Amino acid sequence: MLKYTDYNIVFQEIPNEVTLAINISGCPNRCPGCHSPWLWEDIGKPLTEEVLSHILTKYEKAITCVCFMGGDAQPDEVAKSAVLAKEQYKLKTAWYSGKDLFPSELSPTSFNYIKLGPYIKELGPLKSKTTNQHLYHVGDDGSFTDITAKL
Repeated sequence: MLKYTDYNIVFQEIPNEVTLAINISGCPNRCPGCHSPWLWEDIGKPLTEEVLSHILTKYEKAITCVCFMGGDAQPDEVAKSAVLAKEQYKLKTAWYSGKDLFPSELSPTSFNYIKLGPYIKELGPLKSKTTNQHLYHVGDDGSFTDITAKL
C-alpha cells in the first residue's frame, strides 16, 4: 500500500499545469544528495482510494493535474491511483520516478507526464542543462515526448 506524507499545490513541476503534488514515502532509490531523504522511510498515512478521492474532491476545482512524487516501490499502486484521478476527476496525471526506465508491466497511458531518472548531484536537478533526468509527455498511444527543456 502506498503511503503519503503530505501534499501541496505546485506550479513548477509540470509545465502549464496547476499541480497537486503528493509525496509518497518508502522510496527504494536512496539517491545521494536527495532533496527529500525522509521519503526513504516507511512513514505517513495510507493513500487508499478513499483518501485519494477525498483529497482530489477537496482540490479538483483548483488544480489541473495530480503528480505522484515517488512510489517506485509500488509502481502498480501509483498507476491505479493515476487512473482514478484521470477517469473519475478528469485530471491530468504525472509520476516523478527515480528509475531510469518506465516499468514494462505498466501502461504509460495511465499518465500524461512521467519524470524518469535518479538524482545525480553532479548532473543537477531536472531544470539543469546537464541533468540525466527527463520529463516526458505521454501521448494517447503511449509514446514518450521529452519536454525537459520546457521547464
